[in-house]
Amino acid sequence: MRFAGRPIILPMRTDLIERYDLRVPRYTSYPTAPHFGPGVDGLTYERWLGELAPDAPLSLYLHVAYCAEMCWFCGCHTKATKRYAPIADYLDALLTEIKLVSSKLPARMGLSHVHFGGGSPTVLKPEDFTRMVEAIRAHFDFRDGAEIAIELDPRTADEAYVKAMAAAGITRASIGVQDFNPLVQKTINRIQPFDVTERVVGWLRGQGIDAINMDLCYGLPHQTVETVLETVDQAVSLKPARIALFGYAHVPWMKTHQRLIPEEALPDMAERWRQSEAASARLQELGYVAIGLDHFALPDDELVKAQMKGALHRNFQGYTTDAAPALIGLGASAIGALPQGYVANEIAIDRYKATVRAGELPITRGIAISEDDKLRRSVIERLMCDMGVDLDQGAAVYGKAGDVFASELTALSKLEADGLLMRDGHRLVVTEEGKPLVRAACAVFDRYLTAGEARHSKAV
Repeated sequence: MRFAGRPIILPMRTDLIERYDLRVPRYTSYPTAPHFGPGVDGLTYERWLGELAPDAPLSLYLHVAYCAEMCWFCGCHTKATKRYAPIADYLDALLTEIKLVSSKLPARMGLSHVHFGGGSPTVLKPEDFTRMVEAIRAHFDFRDGAEIAIELDPRTADEAYVKAMAAAGITRASIGVQDFNPLVQKTINRIQPFDVTERVVGWLRGQGIDAINMDLCYGLPHQTVETVLETVDQAVSLKPARIALFGYAHVPWMKTHQRLIPEEALPDMAERWRQSEAASARLQELGYVAIGLDHFALPDDELVKAQMKGALHRNFQGYTTDAAPALIGLGASAIGALPQGYVANEIAIDRYKATVRAGELPITRGIAISEDDKLRRSVIERLMCDMGVDLDQGAAVYGKAGDVFASELTALSKLEADGLLMRDGHRLVVTEEGKPLVRAACAVFDRYLTAGEARHSKAV
């Protein structure tokens, strides 16, 4: 089911900003990670892995938990180092985990998606990146058409690394940009001039890697609507297939390095909205199709095709075409999603390494999901992906009727009255004005959420 038509950019009313721009999850999973607990451990995970259907496709996420230096805006689990020895030691443990996890599966299984993230995978030496891919191939098969993607830092990726990526079979590269403005870059401790990014894009295309993503960010210190639009124009000049436009989440109580960002330089709530809306409008004017909440893609991209068919999905990497029933997370802090529930690896790198070297799965927390969780997850995913959902249709899959959400429909009446949502029986459609606030609608279906939790980011 597909609800969106041609986007119309509308100014956001100040009263709606105040009312709905609350701290809510990004809904890359449901239940969300803050609600994982110690009741799910390595033994639980081992059982879940063994119960997977042998012929089902798998998706892998591998977390390289190091980078060359800390970007002050970063919200990832990573550690900065100038020495290579800790990185090499971590890679050795990661290769051990690959072998360990594969041994718990019911058979040698096939991969439809592989994603290398971090931190920054480009801190690895080219030969070590090659070794990591070879370890995966030694224990898994790659299905025909498998996507193999990597997050790439243009500041640390050289031409030799790009050649190693291509030789290893990388099909997609996601480039972190954030902003090209020199003052913004200095304030967030990420000096990355445009020509550095342009050079890496040239290397990628020279090696036949044409599927290029870029990550941009609004709400950063010293940004204005004008500077954000300048960054958008520069990014589009490099013709990436996909662009993600994220709002900076300032959570210094969780990420202490963010205290280095001067809070007086951060845009206020209204300015963040203006930046988001202006960047979204410019990207669509330049030929990109809006995907869900914060992604944009060229019209012939697979994300657009999936969205038009109602087959778009959302996972820990954001919007995706990945429909694999199980996502295996590898590396410190990595999260996995299986039919039975979610699992999260040990965050502390030293404890992670010690656990896998002891032959144990490094799970420290997780959550088993109920049929009700699965139903709510499907509703939230369709809202996030399609900006609409048929509750009758979704509930029927789980042997329920749409009126199981009677209390949620009552709660949604506030959004309906404010023009953010339209309702026809049990069919919900998020309006153009409501799209930036779709996470607020999703939160109504979230049984685990306590309103305004500080551990979540603002809705925009």
